[in-house]
Amino acid sequence: MSRIKEFNLPDLGEGLTEGEILAWLVKVGDDIELNQPIVEVETAKAAVEIPAKWAGRVQAIFHPEGSTVEVGVPIIAIDTDPNAGPIEESTTATPASELPTPSAASLAAVQVAPAEGMVEPGLIGGVAPGGRTAVLVGYGPRNAPAKRRPRKGDAPAPAQAAAPVVPAPVAPAPVAPAPGPAVNGNGRVSGPVLAKPPVRKLAKDLGIDLATLTGSGPLGSITREDVQRAATAAPAAAEPLTVAAPAASAASFGADRERRIPVKGVRKLTAENMARSAFTAPHVTEFLTVDVTRAMKALDRLRDRREWRDVRVSPLLLVAKAVLLAVKRHPMVNSTWAGDEIVVKEYVNLGIAAATERGLIVPNIKDAGRLSLRELADAMTDLVQTAKSGKTSPADMSGGTLTITNVGVFGVDTGTPILPPGESAILAFGAVREQPWVHKGKVKPRLVTTLGLSFDHRIIDGELGSKFLRDIGDFLADPEAALLAWT
Repeated sequence: MSRIKEFNLPDLGEGLTEGEILAWLVKVGDDIELNQPIVEVETAKAAVEIPAKWAGRVQAIFHPEGSTVEVGVPIIAIDTDPNAGPIEESTTATPASELPTPSAASLAAVQVAPAEGMVEPGLIGGVAPGGRTAVLVGYGPRNAPAKRRPRKGDAPAPAQAAAPVVPAPVAPAPVAPAPGPAVNGNGRVSGPVLAKPPVRKLAKDLGIDLATLTGSGPLGSITREDVQRAATAAPAAAEPLTVAAPAASAASFGADRERRIPVKGVRKLTAENMARSAFTAPHVTEFLTVDVTRAMKALDRLRDRREWRDVRVSPLLLVAKAVLLAVKRHPMVNSTWAGDEIVVKEYVNLGIAAATERGLIVPNIKDAGRLSLRELADAMTDLVQTAKSGKTSPADMSGGTLTITNVGVFGVDTGTPILPPGESAILAFGAVREQPWVHKGKVKPRLVTTLGLSFDHRIIDGELGSKFLRDIGDFLADPEAALLAWT
């Protein structure tokens, strides 16, 4: 077996089909250890760090940062015996497909990269523990690696891996067009454009027309470097054509004042899930405005207790407790539509929606209904700290059964949230504001909030949805009385 081994982009067990290389954590020539993080990849769910499958020395990196790579494609070559002397030219890398699959333990180190600018309290709601997991559901990977159909006229050539990235890359010299075929005005041979799918995708994202480029790759194919060179040169090439406009010229409303953002990763999957949910599950949203003055006073008394002084206590904690108690009284709310049957779940994996720069994630607290109020508070605190430190793994964002989204942290009164796929209800918790309120026959300033409950009308009818929302409101209006009455 060759000492040079190629490491393919793995399927992390979340329906991953491709990933974008955000950052290499090693470089050519570095000595690495087994399970050492070597690359940060953005998948359809989150940004994750992938650990090394072998110890050794980095021999080559096949894809630069910013590349989109399909699962199963080699991304790095590792010399597993760097002290054995020089590598013979005839030595070839051992494909990862011929090697044992990575163990679950080696991939368990995968973690979500930190997301800067996360809204305090870190989440559209706040705070959860070691038992969290996501509503973002991926789709299955292909069963076989993608293959390009041979084009007519292609000369047979040995299979080549993507050009390795070395510390000081030298731009390849352009390949002169072969004599014979007609050449268009852009200096390239007319006919089908030769480019790999990732190159075509990059060109599309950057707004580059491949037909205008001259390829520097084999058989005149267009490489990633050709596209990036064209994208860099485009603004400079346009400068000589710019004509000085009069000071009073009309405002431009063209592409020069527009910005295009590629839709990928978490945002792409969120968009697909939200569109599928909105047009699959018949949504109904109900609203309830509640006087939560007593609940806020109860939180103040709780914070003053000695055993709670080091615990993070927020209004979201009481909302979460209210939801869990209401689920016990109305278990059908915690269910999933499964075509010819409804699956009612006897456990509650309570999701807390989190806004990050990469998009929406929903880590959840596993079996939250079994937790005491103190355990629930600790779990929510752990969820926030884990998200802030960038350690929320894809596994921590799956399996949610019911979700809370705290739009109140943005100063919003309420909303009509869209159901996460596979769930039948989601609660929007609005801002708590001081408002005039009729209390004991007199108008007084009271602390008031508005709740918005969206639910799947295939499972939850108006009566059930209304009772569930009313119970949540009753708990928040007088938590002590509700606990005495329901427990």
